[in-house]
Amino acid sequence: MAAKLSGGGGGKYAIEQNSEINVTPFVDIMLVLLIIFMVAAPLATVSVEVKLPVAVAEPKENPPKPFFVSIQADSRVYIGDNEIPGGPDAVGGELLGLIGNKTPSDERIFIRSDQTTRYGDFMQVMNSLQDSGFYSVALVGEEQTK
Repeated sequence: MAAKLSGGGGGKYAIEQNSEINVTPFVDIMLVLLIIFMVAAPLATVSVEVKLPVAVAEPKENPPKPFFVSIQADSRVYIGDNEIPGGPDAVGGELLGLIGNKTPSDERIFIRSDQTTRYGDFMQVMNSLQDSGFYSVALVGEEQTK
C-alpha cells in the first residue's frame, strides 16, 4: 500500500523539485518590523515645553563696568536702567556709543531676559550685538538656592 509522491514515472522516492521561494517568513518579518516602527516613531518626536532653567554654574567675577542688556516680556529692551527707544534692533548702536574708544570685541555683554520673552526678540538683540561687533555675550540666569 504505497502512495505515489511524484508525477509520472520514476522510482518510489522521486519527488518533483519546487523552485519557488517561500515568501511567508519574509512577510512575517516585515510585518513585525512595521509594527515596531509604528510603535517607536511617536516616541521619537520632541514635544517638550521649553522654559529657561535655573543657572547651576558657579558665578564668576564681573568685569569692572559690566553692560547688562535686559529684555522684558513686552519686547522693551534696556541697557542698565535706561530703556532703548529703538527696541531690540538698536541695542548694538547704543552700546557702541557707551563704550567710547574701546573695541566691541573686548567688551562682555550680559543679557537678562524674562522667561516669557519671545525668542524672536531675543534673536533680534543677539543679531544687533553681533552686527556691531560684540561677540562676547553671557546669558544671565537666576542662581539656584541650595
